Amino acid sequence: MIEARHLRVLRAVAATGSFSAAARELGCTQPAVSQQMKALESSAGTTLLIRTGREMRLTQAGEALVRHASGILAGLTAAEEEVAAIAGLRAGRVRLVSFPSGSSTLVPGALAALRAAHPGTRVSLVEAEPPRSVEMLREGDCDIALAFRYGASGGEWEDLVVRPLLTDRLIGLVPEGHRLAGADAVGIGELADESWIAGCPRCRRQLVEVCEESGFVPRIDFATDDYPAVVGLVGAGLGVAVLPALAIESVRPKGARTVTVEPAIEREIVALTLPDLAHVPAVAATLDQLSLAAAR
Repeated sequence: MIEARHLRVLRAVAATGSFSAAARELGCTQPAVSQQMKALESSAGTTLLIRTGREMRLTQAGEALVRHASGILAGLTAAEEEVAAIAGLRAGRVRLVSFPSGSSTLVPGALAALRAAHPGTRVSLVEAEPPRSVEMLREGDCDIALAFRYGASGGEWEDLVVRPLLTDRLIGLVPEGHRLAGADAVGIGELADESWIAGCPRCRRQLVEVCEESGFVPRIDFATDDYPAVVGLVGAGLGVAVLPALAIESVRPKGARTVTVEPAIEREIVALTLPDLAHVPAVAATLDQLSLAAAR
């Protein structure tokens, strides 16, 4: 019989490439990893790993088992958490991954409300931008991924449970002394000759696409994933930018003015989870609180 603990060790060995590195990641000894791999191979009835120099290589059977391991472990986690939560969410754990502007706006209120309602539920948070956050969810490294996308991408999340949260419009930022600083609305074509400051890679691609549709290619002189840095660069008069409303909400645009940009550039903010995990009460409660935070 294949045991879940053996699958976790196999996945760690596959990810790190060696018994010693897997042992460090799992917080155990190298002999313990070796022993568990021998037990797993005995249960599987075939060789799963081949040593090549200092690294371990998966056999075809090993690759197949690793491929199924994430789904198996996610299902087991769902079962464990649901059983633990039957008594009324007095226990539970949720691993949340979020992009930075979501972490500073939606997440704090949602988690504070969750803790007040269910103090026994523990939530951890790490940051990652999509598509990496979505990969983490599929790989079993988190329970909920807060993500965004521009426009509908057919089939992108069809294997996941999607909880829509809000539509986040991108807002223009110009220096206080800019010729368009007092405008009610600005056509993006009016900024064609400006120096641009671009944000995260996904937002950057969307900016370029919208500008190209308006007949120009933006001259991006600065690119940074740090939204306060974008605001600081605009405030210093070094260029213009468009940022999500959530990002501007989380920083003080000192030296910069916000303007409405036309045509509207919007991103869809969602919370994602796996179908098995959606039935876990702690995960469902967290999704509910994220929805309430987005509606405020």
